[in-house]
Amino acid sequence: MNYEFPSERSRALIYDKNTLEFVTVALEFCALIETAANHTLFTFSDKAVKILSLLYLKATLLPATCDSEEDYDLEEFITEQTYEVVRNRLSNLLGEYDTYLETFDPDMKYSDTPLVATISENLADVYQDLGNFVALFRQENEQVMEEALIACEETFRLYWGQNLLNALKALHEVRYDEDWSTEEESE
Repeated sequence: MNYEFPSERSRALIYDKNTLEFVTVALEFCALIETAANHTLFTFSDKAVKILSLLYLKATLLPATCDSEEDYDLEEFITEQTYEVVRNRLSNLLGEYDTYLETFDPDMKYSDTPLVATISENLADVYQDLGNFVALFRQENEQVMEEALIACEETFRLYWGQNLLNALKALHEVRYDEDWSTEEESE
């Protein structure tokens, strides 16, 4: 790859206030997911609802990007093995609360039976995209940072944004389940 010096437009994009705030929240999300096993179900769902809401907002406020002029093959840091470890940890933490009925799956309109999804898979999917994004941003190579931002914004629109919202909706139910959350909340 031949890297050129980033343009003023590129620098304005990657150092934009909204971009930096998005990166900060993405880091917080990744840290929460990576330390999920250290939380109770209540504290995890409480923090996740807050971070996911903020993450969605910050993603919608990202400065408008345009398609990249070149097609870079961005390095991936979150392997399939890491993805599975994260998904399994989340599934173990969420237990019976992990599954929910999916209503936004495109196949739902062709199905007579409800489709079941899991919070753990939704969160692992978001983690995979954001973990790769954060790792690329940390390289401090402005051209890679711009490409990572463009790719992240595109995958948000096409994929992980909906997964985030699905997980958020299901986690809202977990967090505000009156049967147990008030007991843990008071402890």
